[in-house]
Amino acid sequence: MRKLKSTIVAGTFILIGANNLFSQSISVTDAFSKSYKSESKSDFKGAIEDLNPVYVKSSYEMNLRMGWLYYKAGSYKLSESYYQVALDLKPNAIEAKFGYAYPAYALGNMNEVIEQYTKILAIDPQNTTANYQMGMIAYDKKNYQVAYKYFDKVVTLYPFTYSALIMFAWSNYQLGKKDDATILFNRVLCLSPGDTSALEGLSMIKK
Repeated sequence: MRKLKSTIVAGTFILIGANNLFSQSISVTDAFSKSYKSESKSDFKGAIEDLNPVYVKSSYEMNLRMGWLYYKAGSYKLSESYYQVALDLKPNAIEAKFGYAYPAYALGNMNEVIEQYTKILAIDPQNTTANYQMGMIAYDKKNYQVAYKYFDKVVTLYPFTYSALIMFAWSNYQLGKKDDATILFNRVLCLSPGDTSALEGLSMIKK
């Protein structure tokens, strides 16, 4: 028991050492606080400047924050670079992968976007956001069978959620599964009465 206790204490010191940036410097939390206030005013450059004096490259949190702020400021390449540092520091961090996908998409780098979502799904196969986004990418490419697979997974987890449900309905329609599409479009109308997309789908089925 004594040996176990020593191990726990040692582990605690390791954690403290890893986070001493925050535990020993109130200026860091102040900088984050100022940065959030600037962001709330849509002053993204100001929010970046608030963090610059205390920025440390070895901090995952700071790189994640900088990635987001540069994305909001429209500096997509810089945003990617900060998100990449965050990913290098924590390779399994899903939030950083989602973050990286924002500037990559803005730059039209769809291969990078797909790469990040694929990595997310390798860690968390049931991640609804990544599955939905992969479904949308496949649908836009008219890969309806692939889109069907992703939307099916989301709808299985969230059977009565609009975004996935309407896209699953359209995927069924595109694959010629009109009976299933009819059921799904009507389910959408229960969720969103008078929904124009669902009504359009039903009218196309009746033709």
